Amino acid sequence: MRNFVLFLRSALFMVLMAIATVIWSGVCMLAAPLPYNKRYFVTSRWNVFIVWCAKWICGINYQFKGYENFPDAPAIILSKHQSAWETIFLLANLPRPLVFVFKKEILYIPFFGWGIALLRMIPIDRKQGKNAFKSVVAHGKRRLKDGQWIIMFPEGTRIPVGQQGKYKSGGTRLAVETGAVVVPIALNSGECWPKNSFIKKPGTVTVSVGKPISSEGKTPDELMEQVEQWIESEMRVISPHAYSAG
Repeated sequence: MRNFVLFLRSALFMVLMAIATVIWSGVCMLAAPLPYNKRYFVTSRWNVFIVWCAKWICGINYQFKGYENFPDAPAIILSKHQSAWETIFLLANLPRPLVFVFKKEILYIPFFGWGIALLRMIPIDRKQGKNAFKSVVAHGKRRLKDGQWIIMFPEGTRIPVGQQGKYKSGGTRLAVETGAVVVPIALNSGECWPKNSFIKKPGTVTVSVGKPISSEGKTPDELMEQVEQWIESEMRVISPHAYSAG
């Protein structure tokens, strides 16, 4: 019976999410002429609504740990990635507007991609190889100068609960190139919204923010080693049961 109830709640959530995406893409188009900060605010109301639906329909609550660690300075946010939840949540709940670095194909997704295209994100064409990163650096410097933060998921893809992916140094390379600090984030969203799972489970997601790490005098690999060590250590604090067998 419990599984059936979870299925019904998850189904209702997905239906509302689909409807909201279609409606909000039109709202975003109407907001296109507005100044960027207002356009960002309007677009991110979709994120606020989806997080609200996840809470009240699926029982997915959240709590911040270390929110005070966010700096008042240009920053590269490097986050653990377990679920679609954080891609929705973080955009609307951090102190500064976020810029995601993602493959350009996402812009072609109907409705969702159209809304994202109105924001100052950094789409990349992986076919360009090394030139793709040069483009990220050029765009990244402008975004940081304009007061936005850049967010990347160093593991590259969603990682199942209790597991660790290979940390890639693209985010720390960008930090070294721009002189920005790095802010690591650990989170356990996969416990409520698992990768490739239709069923959403009730619970509380902990979003733990680490202290800023300076990029000065460090190589990208050295910086990433510090980021990886902090995130994976913190994961064992916020989700000890997921690592108890390890």
